[in-house]
Amino acid sequence: MADKFYYGGQAIIEGVVMRGRKAMATAVRRPNGDIVVDTVPLAAVYTGRVRKLPFLRGIIVLLETLVLGVKTLIYSANVSLDEEGEKITTGMVLGLLAISLSFTVGLFFIAPLLLTKLLDPYIGSSFVFSLIEGVIRVAIFLAYLGLIGRMADIKRVFAYHGAEHKVVNAFEAGVPLEVAAVKEHSTTHVRCGTSFMFSVLILAIIVFALIGRPSFWLMLLSRVVLIPVIAAIGYEINHFGALHADNALVRMMLAPGWWLQSLTTRQPDDGQLEVALSALKRVVEIDRLAEVAAVQASSA
Repeated sequence: MADKFYYGGQAIIEGVVMRGRKAMATAVRRPNGDIVVDTVPLAAVYTGRVRKLPFLRGIIVLLETLVLGVKTLIYSANVSLDEEGEKITTGMVLGLLAISLSFTVGLFFIAPLLLTKLLDPYIGSSFVFSLIEGVIRVAIFLAYLGLIGRMADIKRVFAYHGAEHKVVNAFEAGVPLEVAAVKEHSTTHVRCGTSFMFSVLILAIIVFALIGRPSFWLMLLSRVVLIPVIAAIGYEINHFGALHADNALVRMMLAPGWWLQSLTTRQPDDGQLEVALSALKRVVEIDRLAEVAAVQASSA
């Protein structure tokens, strides 16, 4: 019997991406109201044994989210604008990925360091320095979510994010994958990327405090090169929390990250739930067909 698999995905422009064991489905609503579902197989790096190894899997998931996220974002933009003729090129993916990484690192890691450095003469310890830097980092993150959450297009993306959570929660609860049943479920999910980001921001305080206050250029370098390490640890914390979400102490520790999801999700309408259901049903169907084929092959 195959190991239990946890489905999940992400919201995109007028759509939802769902990841299965071996494939990824992207469902997008066209301007004419139709839903188009695109399915692509996942590369071995995203499905092999390495992805199951503690700590390494966190880095791979981060890479998967960035690379596949940019690809599906371009695809969804083309479909939602009825521009399917445009092709996703390697250059487009690499360019947008470089811009996204530079923006993220600059805003959430470099900027807090520069701002805290202004207070350096008044700070007596490495831990206090890292704590102030961490508070600034979290404040920037919250302000960023608050600002983009006011944009009409982002509000719709956040609603699709809520739809993604609802359908996954419904699937894991074993209810029928129908709009009427799914809409009763929560927009909060224990494996959400928003909670993962919050874990990374808090862990960064501890990691950077251990480094101390070397030369400014070494501090600057550490804010970049240690991101994968922090992400790997953060993923393991989130993974543990998701497996033990029934524990009261674990729930209390994860509560801030779950609360933060209220900033990145909105209540979806029925049409947005239909899109999310289309993506999930497709990957579930692919996985079930693969399981049947594997059983038939083993008994032949």
